[in-house]
Amino acid sequence: MVDRRDVASWLEGPRSQTSQPGEYAGQRLGLPQEGVGSIARFGRRLVAIIIDWTICQLIALVFLKVQLGHGGPGSFAPLGLFAVMNVLLLPTAGSTIGMRLLGIGLMSVNRRPASIVQVLLRTMLLCLAVPALIWDRDGRGLHDKAAATVLVRR
Repeated sequence: MVDRRDVASWLEGPRSQTSQPGEYAGQRLGLPQEGVGSIARFGRRLVAIIIDWTICQLIALVFLKVQLGHGGPGSFAPLGLFAVMNVLLLPTAGSTIGMRLLGIGLMSVNRRPASIVQVLLRTMLLCLAVPALIWDRDGRGLHDKAAATVLVRR
C-alpha cells in the first residue's frame, strides 16, 4: 500500500532523500558554506545569464541587424554570440560579463581555472538549455557536472 511518506518524499525532491542534517551546497566538493568560493546560488546565476543573453540580443539587433522574433537562420545569431562569449571569456577571464557583474565565476571542481575543453563542453550543453535546467543538491546543472565545473562566488 502507498503511504503518504512515499508521496511526500517524492514531492519534496531529491534533497529529502539524500541530504543529511547540517549538509550544505558545495560541501561534497570541499567548498565553503558562505562567502568567497561558495556555490553561486540560483538567483545570481539566473540574473547573470539574463544579462549575458540580453547583451547578445542587443549585439545581434544593432550590429548584425537581426530582426528578433521573425524566425529564420538569423534567429540563432544571439545563441551563437552567447556561445562565443562563453568560449572566449570563461577560459580567459573566468567569468562572462553577467557573471562578473554578479560576483560569480567558473572554476573546475579541482579548484583550478576551467580548461578550454571543459568550457566547450559546458557551453555546448548550456546552449541546449535542458541540461542547465536540471541540477543536483549542490546546485550544479548537468552541464556543469558533465564538464566537471562549478560556479562560485568571488
